[in-house]
Amino acid sequence: QLYREARECLTLLSQRLGSQKFFFGDSPASLDAFVFSRLAPLLKAKLPNGKLQQHLKSLQNLCNYCTSILSLYFPWDGGESHLPPHPAGLGEGEEDPHKRRNQLLSVLVGLVAMLGYAFLSGIVSIQRGSVGPAGRQPITMEEEEEEE
Repeated sequence: QLYREARECLTLLSQRLGSQKFFFGDSPASLDAFVFSRLAPLLKAKLPNGKLQQHLKSLQNLCNYCTSILSLYFPWDGGESHLPPHPAGLGEGEEDPHKRRNQLLSVLVGLVAMLGYAFLSGIVSIQRGSVGPAGRQPITMEEEEEEE
């Protein structure tokens, strides 16, 4: 029952879209964002049961609709013909040579930012005088000589 209704919904969407680029003409509307958000995962995901996906793939205008939006708004992920999302010049198995350095710099910048915030907000403060063990003032050199 659920698959039948979903197939019917896809067919109705296909009929409503017709040969237009978007549902309401040449520019996207909120309905296009909503429909795309439902169709793209259905079209692109690996599903254990592909009945509904196969029906969507049979509706060529909806497939073209998704591909068009992907290439227009997500060019790095629009399809097989576009460039892969990793940096140019790196193969599949190669790693960014500066990855470790960038991670370390990110941690250091984050640490400095947190410490700066703690000092500026008054959460942490540095005081010149310090208190020794058991709440007593530390012994200075003069007092130490007097005790001997």
